[in-house]
Amino acid sequence: MVAMSKPPGYLDVEELRAEVDAGSIDTVVIAFADMQGRLQGKRLTGRFFFDSVLQDSTEACNYLLAVDIEMNTVGGYDIASWERGYGDFVMVPDLSTLRRVPWQEATAMLLADLRFEDGTAVTVSPRAVLQAQRERLASRGWEALAGTELEFIVYLDSYESAFDARYRDLLPANQYNVDYSLLGTARVEPLLRRIRNSMAGAGMRVESVKGECNLGQHEIAFVYDEALVTCDNHSIYKNGAKEIAALEGRSITFMAKVNEREGNSCHIHTSLRSLDGTPIFAGDGTGDRSGFSPLFEHFIAGQLHALRELTLFLAPNVNSYKRYVEGSFAPTAIRWGRDNRTCALRVVGHGRSLRVENRVPGADANPYLAVSAVIAAGLYGIENELPLEAAFEGNAYESDSPRVPSTLREALDLWEASTIAREAFGAEVVDHYANMARVELASFDRAVTDWELVRGFERT
Repeated sequence: MVAMSKPPGYLDVEELRAEVDAGSIDTVVIAFADMQGRLQGKRLTGRFFFDSVLQDSTEACNYLLAVDIEMNTVGGYDIASWERGYGDFVMVPDLSTLRRVPWQEATAMLLADLRFEDGTAVTVSPRAVLQAQRERLASRGWEALAGTELEFIVYLDSYESAFDARYRDLLPANQYNVDYSLLGTARVEPLLRRIRNSMAGAGMRVESVKGECNLGQHEIAFVYDEALVTCDNHSIYKNGAKEIAALEGRSITFMAKVNEREGNSCHIHTSLRSLDGTPIFAGDGTGDRSGFSPLFEHFIAGQLHALRELTLFLAPNVNSYKRYVEGSFAPTAIRWGRDNRTCALRVVGHGRSLRVENRVPGADANPYLAVSAVIAAGLYGIENELPLEAAFEGNAYESDSPRVPSTLREALDLWEASTIAREAFGAEVVDHYANMARVELASFDRAVTDWELVRGFERT
């Protein structure tokens, strides 16, 4: 496997020990991504990390992978319940993720893998789900490279004032469309610059920042990396950007669809290479597959074939499905095209940079699960040597193509019935995340929305 050199910001154990001894670092954050992709964990003193956690790990309550988004305990999970006593699982530090946290004083952090007390892996944890797909690739002598493009909206309101206002009538950082506008984005540049530079200081390779279409909407892009590294960085960046916004008295949201304008996307770019670094998507194809290898054709065909069944891993929330609106730059048609943003799958690049962009996920997606779905779908196409249909030309919104599921309920039904999902992820993972969707749907079905009040308070 080709190892990319780590940029400044990463630490090894001895560097951390020296800084803890010197007092320049006094806090070590140990974290993992939960089902919703949020970082959960503990802040440790630097000395306790070395005296105890580095050798013996640390624990967290296993309910952290068995709650809803509001941290309510809910039924239906095998991993944790009142009947099982809500015990602990073990957080095992992954020292390869150790890094500085420039936006928090004297702080370092690292991510953890989850184990049960007997040492077995917590297979339903998002990082473990992705690691299982990486192992499937490695058995063939391959690894995946990925890049995730996260959009977000900046508000001038603090998180506390936004909460008190029930998230109504918030003031976006821009009052008009600032897509690629240097003047419009300059208003937000102090915050965006702090986020960019902080992430670079935490070991991430920052590429660029640009404005987007919705009011106050922006995107910071990072250089692609090995899939697990990308997802680790994605999770740290998303959490860190919120922390930095809060420190600045602002708020940002990665919600998929916050209003009826453009939603927040998370386009995922993926390619495969051999473990010696040789790209394997490029080949001698011609026509609309110019420069494709047969393996790349099968990979794209697998994406098309499995996308509907695996959408739950790409769009995990009720709100996720509000993005899929014709003419919104979010896809509705399950087709592929060369540099065609109306399709769910967009092929870009050439030679070593040849890759496929999956445009279905929103910014609310859990990166580990979304990238796992992309890999699993591609492997299905390769293993079954699926033929690739012709590239779509024109406006796919107006085509009679198969459609991205339009609701979480539809995606759940497809997920539970999917033999592809069960073969790729195992029944335990499929059932765990099906329960997550059922919990989300039950909560939504009980809710009385503002839309209902406005429509019905007086007129029904």
